[in-house]
Amino acid sequence: MNIEIRKGTQTDIPFALTLVKELAAYEKAPDEVEVTIAEMTEWGFGADKQFDFYVALLDGIIVGMALYYYKYSTWKGKCLFLEDIIVTESQRGKGLGKLLFDKVVQISKEQKVRRMEWQVLDWNTPAIEFYKKYDATLDGEWVNCKFTNHQLNKM
Repeated sequence: MNIEIRKGTQTDIPFALTLVKELAAYEKAPDEVEVTIAEMTEWGFGADKQFDFYVALLDGIIVGMALYYYKYSTWKGKCLFLEDIIVTESQRGKGLGKLLFDKVVQISKEQKVRRMEWQVLDWNTPAIEFYKKYDATLDGEWVNCKFTNHQLNKM
């Protein structure tokens, strides 16, 4: 079994989107994915770059990814937000998620961010247990708020 973690490339975007759709199905929201390959390509590699990602390859085939971006906290300064770690279902339990997570932790340290953040659904017990192994702070105090594109357009 040959495992490689490397920076995602533009040619990886279709595979990344496939993983995103698999995650959406796992999170019981398969119809919520709106982003396209063209949009991910533009936002990942265009003039208005929004994110970076790493991929996990098993014997040369992409089977996972970690996608992150930088944000700014008025209290802390530069922060890194880990949007998703995704490992295709058939390859879970082989340590690929840990390798991807460790890579993002490494990047956070190298970039000297003041905080690394991510979210996890309250019913995703495997992920919660995974993060507890890192002694992560699981904050139940803050409530997530959002507007969907539909809500924004109604305003």
